Amino acid sequence: MSSRSGRHGPHGPASALTDGERLAMLDELEQSGLGWFWASDAAGNLTYLSAAIAGRLDLPLEALIGQPLTAIFTAADSDGRGKSLPLMLGAHKAFAGMAVRAARRPQGAVLRLSGQPIMSAGGKFLGFRGTGADITEEYTREEETARLARFDSLTGLSNRHRMASHIEATLTAFKAARRNCAVMMIDLDRFKHVNDTLGHAAGDELLKQVSARLARAIDRDCEIGRLGGDEFQVLLPDIDDRGVLGELAAKIISMLRQPYSLEEGRCVIGASVGIAIAPHDGMTREDIVRAADLALYAAKNGGRAQYRFFSGELENETIFRRRLEQDLGLALREEQLFLRFEPIVEAAGGTVTSLEAHVCWNHAQRGVIDEEEFAQIIEGSALIADVGRWAVRAACAQAADWPDSVRLAVNVPVPLLLADDFVGLVGEALDSAGLAPGRLELEISEAVFFGDASVVDRTLASLFKLGVRLTLDEFGSGYSSLAYLRRAPFDAIKIDQKLVAAAERDDARELGLVRAIVALAGALQMDTMAGGIESAGLLAALTASGVRQLQGPIFSEPAEAETVAAEMAGGAWKIDPGAERMRRARRRTVFRKIQVIHDDYAYEVTLRNLSKSGALIEGLADVPKGTQFVVDLGGGQLAVATVTRSNGDVQGLEFEQSLIEDGSGGLCTRHRVSPYALAAAGAPLAPLAPGRFVGAEQGGAVPKFGYSRTARAEAG
Repeated sequence: MSSRSGRHGPHGPASALTDGERLAMLDELEQSGLGWFWASDAAGNLTYLSAAIAGRLDLPLEALIGQPLTAIFTAADSDGRGKSLPLMLGAHKAFAGMAVRAARRPQGAVLRLSGQPIMSAGGKFLGFRGTGADITEEYTREEETARLARFDSLTGLSNRHRMASHIEATLTAFKAARRNCAVMMIDLDRFKHVNDTLGHAAGDELLKQVSARLARAIDRDCEIGRLGGDEFQVLLPDIDDRGVLGELAAKIISMLRQPYSLEEGRCVIGASVGIAIAPHDGMTREDIVRAADLALYAAKNGGRAQYRFFSGELENETIFRRRLEQDLGLALREEQLFLRFEPIVEAAGGTVTSLEAHVCWNHAQRGVIDEEEFAQIIEGSALIADVGRWAVRAACAQAADWPDSVRLAVNVPVPLLLADDFVGLVGEALDSAGLAPGRLELEISEAVFFGDASVVDRTLASLFKLGVRLTLDEFGSGYSSLAYLRRAPFDAIKIDQKLVAAAERDDARELGLVRAIVALAGALQMDTMAGGIESAGLLAALTASGVRQLQGPIFSEPAEAETVAAEMAGGAWKIDPGAERMRRARRRTVFRKIQVIHDDYAYEVTLRNLSKSGALIEGLADVPKGTQFVVDLGGGQLAVATVTRSNGDVQGLEFEQSLIEDGSGGLCTRHRVSPYALAAAGAPLAPLAPGRFVGAEQGGAVPKFGYSRTARAEAG
């Protein structure tokens, strides 16, 4: 019997297959796809490749043989981990499990390659022999799992985990390089209403469209993430200019409030934005995100559709605003609220045709809170409808004493108009005051049409039957629709002030829109109205466009009831527009201690008021006009200013560079002193707290100016 029959050799059982049989078996294995093979020569050129591999790569086999292996295959991993292939080939090292794709088919099949260097008996390198396997499906599943771990499955944006890691890594790298970066927190307004009325599928589609708009709005290097729900986050490297950031935030808010077309219907939402900047507002991820969150909270509390920068005083301001909101109930009970009236003038003759009521508050500790600040406080408050009820009654009572030719305009908050008792309230207020219904003009925002359509239509129809006039307010604010004008019996259209402000910048396109609105109103036999007019040029442009009713500082600021009564005592009230009535930079009344620096000496003074262009300080004596100060507004905010007037211990200052809006009615400097610069000067590297700048020391030089008696008394 042959030794090959059932006998074992020294290294195991002898093969019963001939060489031909072994080759046939390998061919069958290759054809089945269970095993593929490749080989290269010593120069790294491909000498053999299973035909099945070429088929999976969708490339002709003859085009591959003889080509360098490194030119045929490229790493499948997007992060480039497969780049070790040329290194392994060059080092003549064995490798396994390397995921590659054909360089000419980057979206094609994924292969897992393994290779073993082949040496001659004398140790000379001859090339590689190896195997391959198709792992496309497995690789795709793994990639999708990894993607879902890093990206939001609905929008494709970075998810909370990836944003946290990215912010952490960026702050660490930027701290070493002394670079800045900003974080924005964005929260959608009225998103819940869309979910509740149109359904969750519509909400999901809306979030996708919001994500696409965010990507278009931010035309600079950034990372955008969705943290969940309707909350988004943006990381912006290498920026600390609050002017640029404010413009970007305003652009985001404007783009996100444009109408959305969904399969379930048309909808409009808004957005609020909070902004924090590293290293000024924090140096760790936890600190900078918390700062941006606080800024977002302040923006939402300030009336929504706003942006806000973080400052160290936000927490105190938030507490103060909450206290003001809590005090509103007491203000209503104790009659601390009062009205001011802003004239609306007929363009043709300058006669006052109506007066718009504005609510103000005579606060026991704070003093008078004007109409602009009060509007910010009341927005979003649970008492907004109660304040609206009071305003309707009080305004009707006062308007009863005006000439019959003068109407009363009252802005109606959305929650009040949707209340069950609103029509009855209006009727009672008119009867009690003895005011003819046609003299009451209710200004209604377009936002009311996103409530229950049946309630809105029923309420507007009842008001029409009552005989009051209806004005569609904020028309042209970004989601105007002819459907509103068809549904409701409006008597007038009031053009949105943002559109009017854009027209003031001599924007021909915006003026064209104004003319189109006027033509539309004329076709529907409605009046047109525009407010916020400050300049003679804008007044002329609006008048030429055909706007019939005008209001703004060029005519008159909101006036006290006594002033209105005196002006109309002789009958008709006529106002000629005058340059002297143009609103100067609005000054915020403040009362807080700050520092001003002169000749390396820091003086503590009281800041009385503040505007974009200047400030009023009190506390220093004998300060001549022309003196230059560096005004420390706290938190690294320094503004160079010149004394333009001096009266006793009070000085008026003019800033060298104007302050900018903080998005919610406040003011701030465009840039701040960088903690990196202070660290270079020897100070500890830490965010600047609100308060004093550390660049000037009291007592560091002989003081030039003395403190007034008032300042010394306040100091104790």
